[in-house]
Amino acid sequence: MTPRTFEARCLLLPAATKVVQWEGTSVFKVGGKMFALSGGYTADTGSYMFKVSNMAYAMLIEHGLARPAPYLARAKWVQLVGNNALEDAELTAYLAQAHASIVAKLTRKARNELGLASLETRPA
Repeated sequence: MTPRTFEARCLLLPAATKVVQWEGTSVFKVGGKMFALSGGYTADTGSYMFKVSNMAYAMLIEHGLARPAPYLARAKWVQLVGNNALEDAELTAYLAQAHASIVAKLTRKARNELGLASLETRPA
């Protein structure tokens, strides 16, 4: 997946925003909380980073598709070994899951303010 496509997929998710920080890194957020990173320092060290479930974390690392994300591994973030480590459809699904896991952790008030109250809020 190209960086431009990655950005577009992230920004298609409900209430997603982008800010640029940390050496030009694109930080994708929902409700002010990060769910994915690209460019900047992530490009220097490999590829895209995003939040995953415990099971996805273990599986992606075990299969050599990702490594624990620098500074974020404790929170179950991975960094792909390359921009094309996953098929576009798979990466799109992981981004949607990352977004949903962050939305689920937002307060009800925050979800309402963002227009996300109707989204399913099951824990990730």
